[in-house]
Amino acid sequence: MCDINTVIVKNLKHCFLFILMGFFISCQSDDDNQPQPEDSMNGFWLAESKGYIIEISDKKNVMYNVNAAGCVLVDDNFVAEETFGMTLDQVSANELVGVSKLSASDVKFTRLTNQNELCLPDQIAKTDDPKINFDHFWNIFNDYYAFFETRNVNWSQYERLRDQVTSENFYEILEELVVQLEDGHVSIEDEANDIEIGSGSPNLLARLNANLSGDLIIESGDDYDRLNAQRLEIIGSEYLDGVFELDESKNIGWGLINNNIVYINILGMEGYGFDDNGSDELEILNAVLDRMMNDIKDSEISKLIIDTRFNGGGYDMVSVAIASRFVGQERLAFSKKARLGNAFTESTSISVAPKGDFQFTGDIVLLTSPVTASAAEIFALCLKDLPYVTIVGENTNGVFSDILGHTLPNGAQVGLSNEMYSDAQGVVYEAIGIGPNKEENKVPFFSTIDFTEEKDSVIDRAVEILSK
Repeated sequence: MCDINTVIVKNLKHCFLFILMGFFISCQSDDDNQPQPEDSMNGFWLAESKGYIIEISDKKNVMYNVNAAGCVLVDDNFVAEETFGMTLDQVSANELVGVSKLSASDVKFTRLTNQNELCLPDQIAKTDDPKINFDHFWNIFNDYYAFFETRNVNWSQYERLRDQVTSENFYEILEELVVQLEDGHVSIEDEANDIEIGSGSPNLLARLNANLSGDLIIESGDDYDRLNAQRLEIIGSEYLDGVFELDESKNIGWGLINNNIVYINILGMEGYGFDDNGSDELEILNAVLDRMMNDIKDSEISKLIIDTRFNGGGYDMVSVAIASRFVGQERLAFSKKARLGNAFTESTSISVAPKGDFQFTGDIVLLTSPVTASAAEIFALCLKDLPYVTIVGENTNGVFSDILGHTLPNGAQVGLSNEMYSDAQGVVYEAIGIGPNKEENKVPFFSTIDFTEEKDSVIDRAVEILSK
């Protein structure tokens, strides 16, 4: 199975979703179980809200996933920077914190007095048995998924499907369950069996096809890529006259419309990468933003379109870094918290503050679409309440959480939404998305008439607003 959601929203936040490595560890040495000094990181540590246990010793570092059904060994050569993109800092004898400058929140680990009983060597699940794998799948969501009520799904009733599961229908049953969530951050991937299931695919397809007809109907990833390329070509030729700047990573492009409106297209919130000098993602991004903002300042133009319609996401703090170039003063942007049992962790609040030598605070129209997802929606959270920002297009995808990754006993990977984001007023846009406030500003991303007439009605509406 291959789902279009994987192709379209391919840059969704990748925190904690990683490739399975590892094999069964049969025993531990006596040295590993000896009491450790208070300042030692050696021992077992639990990230309760994530269902992660890490074992740190002088000889090896091991990572496990844990849920109410049991424990799965994920990596017997665990390196936090490679697996999480985080560094682990010990803040006390009994607390570690996973920190990343690309993430809007830290991950807290607490020391376990003893190895978790579910993760003893003879309790670790590694099997293809479909019923055991179903037990883990159902419990991973039951323990950590944050939006059953929001998405109107009664998960408890599906536990009984265990009796119907066989090797032949295992993934069919799992697909039936996750598709009900209509969550673009929920996925199942089994590379060994060429399985890819995306929960949000049917809903996303329906939204994209709502104003398309005939040969333009999207039925596959190739269909989307074709229309996507056509739309970008129309923007480049018909609106920018073939003249625009593009950063080295091809994530941000900018140019002029009618010589009096700056147009910026932000295609991704990750992938700026490392340069030859070892500079990191945010350093390279900020250098690109400095260059772009200098161009805008030199143009002396006071009207701007920011296009995020093609943006499937990336890192929270990349979004905040870009947003910092469009605010005049520090302001609360959003808060986030993770599911923890029947409640949530304490909220982390993120502010966006002016950065760089020049911030644009003139009239801005922000373009959004159903493909605008994840960290691209975080960008919308940062800008939507500014008095000089108007949103035009369609509501965003409605998936804000970092993707929590877990591994089934058969090696398949499961991704799910574990965190709740809210705006500065405490409003949650999960499953709803962020979009235009006025009816006249609701314009479809794709439409038959646009492709037939080689135009972009969303940009046309933005230009109309900025020309008043």
